[in-house]
Amino acid sequence: MSEQVESAWAKSIPVKEQVTIVKRLLKYTKPFKLQFSVAILLAVVLSVINIMMPKIIQVLIDDYLQPQTATQQTILFFALLYLVGTLIKAVVWFFQFYLYSKASLKTYQHIRSQLFEKLHTMGMRYFDKTPAGSIVSRVTNDTESLFEFWYVFLFVLTGIFGIVSSFAAMFTINVKLTLICLFFLPILLVIIWYYQQFSSRVYRNMRERLSQLNTKLNESISGMSIIQQFRQEKRLEKEFDKTNEEYLQTRFQMIRTNSLLLAPVINLLVALAMGLVLGYFGVISLEGPLEVGVIFVFISYVRTFFQPMINMMDFLSVFQDGMVAGSRILKIMDDEELAPQQDPDAKAEISIGKVEFRNVSFSYDGQHKVLKNISFVANAGETVALVGHTGSGKSSIINVMMRFYEFYEGEILIDDLDIRQYPMEELRKKMGLVLQDAFMFYGDISGNIRMLNKDITDNQIRDAAEFVQADKFINTLPDKYHAKVIERGASYSSGQRQLISFARTIVTDPKILVLDEATANIDTETEGLIQEGLAKMRQGRTTLAIAHRLSTIRDADLILVLDKGTIVERGNHDQLIDQGGLYYDMYRLQKSKQE
Repeated sequence: MSEQVESAWAKSIPVKEQVTIVKRLLKYTKPFKLQFSVAILLAVVLSVINIMMPKIIQVLIDDYLQPQTATQQTILFFALLYLVGTLIKAVVWFFQFYLYSKASLKTYQHIRSQLFEKLHTMGMRYFDKTPAGSIVSRVTNDTESLFEFWYVFLFVLTGIFGIVSSFAAMFTINVKLTLICLFFLPILLVIIWYYQQFSSRVYRNMRERLSQLNTKLNESISGMSIIQQFRQEKRLEKEFDKTNEEYLQTRFQMIRTNSLLLAPVINLLVALAMGLVLGYFGVISLEGPLEVGVIFVFISYVRTFFQPMINMMDFLSVFQDGMVAGSRILKIMDDEELAPQQDPDAKAEISIGKVEFRNVSFSYDGQHKVLKNISFVANAGETVALVGHTGSGKSSIINVMMRFYEFYEGEILIDDLDIRQYPMEELRKKMGLVLQDAFMFYGDISGNIRMLNKDITDNQIRDAAEFVQADKFINTLPDKYHAKVIERGASYSSGQRQLISFARTIVTDPKILVLDEATANIDTETEGLIQEGLAKMRQGRTTLAIAHRLSTIRDADLILVLDKGTIVERGNHDQLIDQGGLYYDMYRLQKSKQE
């Protein structure tokens, strides 16, 4: 697996792909283009100031100091002029950096929000095949990299303005020497090209290692109780250390690459250029007098000519990091594994709650069918139970009916209309789902029942809790409905969490109730309350229940027995017992265990 990952991510990003990534990322800057534009305009002003500042010193040296005609007033005037220029430069620099930084911050936060919104449109298949740690890495680390990534464009534009302005100023002083300095430009371009080719591989590999590191960390934290129960701490520590070491080595490789190809190479070229300039002026001075101010200003312009290149080269590493981060972010944005879509003109409303499956077949991977020609009818107010061994297809029926996964064979009808003709909001409002593991969000009990639905009042929350008998334990808590819920509701028992989950579902008054082994993990202390709550919830509602304990669905109107994705038996409890088939064997086995 690691070899496949490395081979996939060790390739450099082609120039054409880099251009595409930049174009697409720039679209996210549109809401903040005014701030970016003003900052870039200030960069032009800054480049002009940088050209004018050495001119002040040149005029002072050549026109006043060298001829020894300078007076105290003259020196004071030039000093004040230089001071004013420096203050103006500082103010322009501040606003340029402030506006650009603010726009960059807003842009990367905008991208993070867009990425988070995109993840909420993804189908369950995407999360089945993508580790949670990898997703977290892209939403946090990769988007964070884009904050500095935008500075690359500022330094590139500032560099272009600086190079052009300094080249023009040098050209007015000495054409021949200017062309000699220009000779270093193609050398720099070759270095930049080689750096991009080599460093993009390093950065892609580094980003992938970081994703693996986040995945390991996420799995370890989520599964800490299991890790400690089976004493797997040492093994996981070794695995984490190995992944961490691999990430460290890619960081070292990046440091070596940057140390060799960035500042040292540029500084070497600057030193060579300065040596050529000084040597050239030295030769000329042997033939006759030479103005000192000209030498000063030309050397200043040489520095101004190369300084933007130094800045750009320093930010090439940031650019490559941003390229890799951008490609990973855009890969999620381009992913077509979207949640199942309803018809564009879907406007139907669920009024009765009748559910019908007609020859529905379904596959998670497109190859191996987990449901085969499933057909049944759950009339309004009836309870249909799904039973069978693990892997028989019970949860898959729920998954396709709840529109977590798209099905392509057969029909699912609600009130005799195709399920796709209902808006997703209508399905979520009229279909209540209670899972085996009740997930609790950080906050309080009231918030976990309301689920940010502002239309639900405090009275409705209390009524829902009383309806499912969750109020009996909630009222014993010091803060009652405002009692704190820590991550995943770890401070409450599984039964208490399930009762809150029941209240969360019933508060919306759904027409169709879906129970996915809702009583599988309930402690005996709360089981009686759970059963009473479930019985009240099912009254007047169409119910589809995956049953783990067969004794809980004896009163179901229809029981479907599944085996390897097909319905092998159907009927009520007494009919299936009389048949003496698979259901009879399962029921007898459970009954014998209870005895």
